[in-house]
Amino acid sequence: MFKFKFFNADIFKVLTYQHGSIKLVLTIGVAGIGKTFSVQKFILDWAEGLENQDISAVVPLSFREMNLIRDEQHSLLTLIQRFHPTFQKIPAEQLSVCKLLFIFDGLDESRLSLDFNNSQVVSDVTQKSSINVLLTNLIQGRLLPSALVWITSRPAAANQIPPSCVSRVTEVRGFTDSQKEEYFRRRFSDEDLSSRIISHIKASKSLFIMCGVPVFCWITAVVLENMLTTEKRKELPTTMTDMYSHFLMELTEVDMEVLLKLGRLAFEHLEKGNIMFYQEDLEQCGLDVTEASLYSGVCTEIFRRDCEIFQKPVYSFVHLSVQEFLAAVYMIHCYNNKKTEVVENFLLDKSENSSLKDFLSKIMRKSLQSQTGHLDLFVRFIHGLTVKSNQKVLGSLLSQTEMNPEATQTVIDYLKGMVTCRYSPDRSINIFHCLLEMKDISVYQETQEFLKSETKSVKNLSDITCSALAYMLQMSEEVLDQLDLNKLTTNPSGCLRLLPFVLMFVHQSPYYPGSPELYWNVVASALKSNPSHLTELDLSGSDLPDIAVTLLCEGIKSPNCQLEILRSELWIMLLEKFVCF
Repeated sequence: MFKFKFFNADIFKVLTYQHGSIKLVLTIGVAGIGKTFSVQKFILDWAEGLENQDISAVVPLSFREMNLIRDEQHSLLTLIQRFHPTFQKIPAEQLSVCKLLFIFDGLDESRLSLDFNNSQVVSDVTQKSSINVLLTNLIQGRLLPSALVWITSRPAAANQIPPSCVSRVTEVRGFTDSQKEEYFRRRFSDEDLSSRIISHIKASKSLFIMCGVPVFCWITAVVLENMLTTEKRKELPTTMTDMYSHFLMELTEVDMEVLLKLGRLAFEHLEKGNIMFYQEDLEQCGLDVTEASLYSGVCTEIFRRDCEIFQKPVYSFVHLSVQEFLAAVYMIHCYNNKKTEVVENFLLDKSENSSLKDFLSKIMRKSLQSQTGHLDLFVRFIHGLTVKSNQKVLGSLLSQTEMNPEATQTVIDYLKGMVTCRYSPDRSINIFHCLLEMKDISVYQETQEFLKSETKSVKNLSDITCSALAYMLQMSEEVLDQLDLNKLTTNPSGCLRLLPFVLMFVHQSPYYPGSPELYWNVVASALKSNPSHLTELDLSGSDLPDIAVTLLCEGIKSPNCQLEILRSELWIMLLEKFVCF
């Protein structure tokens, strides 16, 4: 079984057992994990002559900036020149002989419609077309085939790129447990302060998990330093929503009216997928860009004016997660204040006076149906903002409502009982995170008991526990010995979440949790994943549909496949299909 950890500079290096070259690398990672920082470090090392000197030029093009010109027509040459004027001096024919690296950062922030089924071919760097068509042709290798391409994305949006176009998938994993401690010890010269902060995050399961994300470590450090070095005696935050609530209220000196206007801006543009704003966007939300309060105090901790792009100033929140938090604050404010039009327009639902459980369940379903996951963190914050302690911190910003324990418990019970087979693992894991934000750690405790047990029996695990367990296995890099659907006493749909972390899988026929295509897609994905742990596949007694054979052959053909044993009466049909593939 092979497993590789790539240094940032080596992502285009060919491994000894591989043939051909690495043309397109897709790097995934959750919000704030360090994808953009990895890009910046790569560019800096190249520019200083330290790494990848075989590359002639690096062309960084962020999706958030390309969104601003998505309706324009360009050739590849003029697109490059639009963002990098130094290329004005380079003739078109020079692009074909240079080894260029295009870096497209933030696919999850894209407002472009990347249609890889579009038959329009662009092979000339001077041929004008839409930005969408240029990018799809470049990614597919029809335009400037000598170029290298690097795309970064949150996991949920990565499926926009066809697997056939991707040479390598890498993942920015964030801090390990030891690196979390190292971060806080390096940040503070006061050893006592750093030790107190480390002790606190270790005591909170939710915080300790989230501190794998560097941007969250930064916010945690800022908030806890402030709380532990002042005379204010307050309960320390224990969840992500807790931390952002204190970050907003204690470290910004902006009045509630301005914060709500920023919340409206955050919400309206999060729904549209926009993370950069023009002056007119601010004005539509009642924000005056010349208003002193917008830039006074430490409001600049959450909102900033970016450099001018195309002679026009643009604005953004300091991090997408801050926009997502403020958007959640605004939504809860509207729900609490019976601003039904905002809620109804978002949910596309006209029901009035819905209970907290109905309100949150509709928001959860809307987010799970998103192909890009752009609402995941927003929904996580919304659930966290229903907790009494957070409502107390934010006070009049939310317009405190009567949130009784029974209503909260009803929401928790609903989340734990959700059937997730129709959603991808990247979508459903957010339910687990929402439970943590509501300060319910029962599912987390179940996963820990499972990991500590000797038998590791999965037969009684719920869907959400399986999703949480898959997440914990991914974080811990552990694997399970066997997953046998024939031995399960509960719905097997959740247990399929564990397949990427299993050595042996036994298929149960003829029952499929969900559709056959979704089911066999999961099996094939486990064979293709990097790293792939699946070494034994038992399909004995299985009547495989055509889609199963096709998808299995795709998985087995993958260079990442580590399968050693395949048991099936239909192995001849599989072999014939594989040979023809």
